[in-house]
Amino acid sequence: MAKAKLKTEKTEVSVKDFLNTVDDEQKRKDILLILKLMEKAIGEKPKMWGATIIGFGNVNLKYESGRELDWFKIGLSPRKQNIALYGLLIPSLKEELLNGLGKHSTGKGCLYIKDLTGVDRAVLQNIIEQACDRKK
Repeated sequence: MAKAKLKTEKTEVSVKDFLNTVDDEQKRKDILLILKLMEKAIGEKPKMWGATIIGFGNVNLKYESGRELDWFKIGLSPRKQNIALYGLLIPSLKEELLNGLGKHSTGKGCLYIKDLTGVDRAVLQNIIEQACDRKK
């Protein structure tokens, strides 16, 4: 089966320029800190994916249906209500680690945090590192 054509593809837009569009100063600071953790853990520079997602690395995903697509290994996106973290909810992630993270929620494939105020940064770093180790 051919690769699917996505709206969200890697772009040449500057991550720094995109971050300058984030109005909420605290959210921008939180995103910068998370980006540093991700960059250190994965050893790659961030790239923009679509208009609002910052991703690290590149992976070819293959679904059971045969559908394939290019995607990033880990990433994040500043949303109005929260910061969406992609690629961190790996199967081997221990529930107690998530429980120790602090204020967060999860979706089908995303980890959501409102801000870093109620989050244990060491636990977040551990989660990021585990996800990156699995994806290298």
